[in-house]
Amino acid sequence: MRPLRIGRIAFTNVLPLYHYFDSDGLPVELVPMVPSQLNRLMAAGEIDMGPISSFAYADQYPNYVLLPDLSVSARGRVGSIFLFTRDAALSDLRSAKIALTNTSASSVALLKVLLNGFERGNPEYVTMPPSLGDMMEQADAALLIGDDAIRAQWDNPGYRVLDLGWEWYQRTGLDMVFAVWAVRREVVEERPDLLYAVYERFFASKEQSRLDPTPVIREAQRQLGGDEAFWRNYYNGLCYDLRQPQLEGLEAYYRRAAEIGLLSPNVRIEVLDLPAGTSTGEPR
Repeated sequence: MRPLRIGRIAFTNVLPLYHYFDSDGLPVELVPMVPSQLNRLMAAGEIDMGPISSFAYADQYPNYVLLPDLSVSARGRVGSIFLFTRDAALSDLRSAKIALTNTSASSVALLKVLLNGFERGNPEYVTMPPSLGDMMEQADAALLIGDDAIRAQWDNPGYRVLDLGWEWYQRTGLDMVFAVWAVRREVVEERPDLLYAVYERFFASKEQSRLDPTPVIREAQRQLGGDEAFWRNYYNGLCYDLRQPQLEGLEAYYRRAAEIGLLSPNVRIEVLDLPAGTSTGEPR
């Protein structure tokens, strides 16, 4: 039987869930890609499980089940989902030209929820590779995510930086879930024991990263640079749980996206029921 193919977002924001992940003894293969690529491969059945954009889950929800208590979320500032502008607030961009990174789904939809929904705007959107200079040559604002956003903020030549996690929180008071851990339904049916074993090791990595974040920070510095204080603050601002606050934020995000025609209005969030004895993220 072929290995279970597990996606991995190729950004530092998921390091806490992978740094301590031990695949020894498990027939698995890790596939690192940017979110938009993982979304496509998961939909095509070429990846069996792993992190995908929360928007991609909603778009394909009949085919997926969510793994409990795993996500990339934030309550307020997320620190790596940025809209760069020439000193404009969101309310100034209702009819602007916006350059969107081609690496994202959830953040692109979130920006449209904010601008087309909350601000009742009608901007012109153009999708481009994630290069801030090129994007700002062609547009009034540019959306970048993940490591691209972090690097651009560090090298920022003077643009105003709007954190979309904060913009969402200001308008809703809710968490924003950017990525979820999903598994294809056929894997749940055909390879449940392997699925549960993989889940336990992801959960263990999350918990170990919470207890001992220093090696995670060192790895982020090795990959991108930056000082320890930056990364400690960054990871402290992220949430890797999927509990009631995150589910409430996810439901609101889907509802708002449906209101502007981005999603079906009947998206159903289904979280996998784990068998007794499986390590879970329930409060202890």
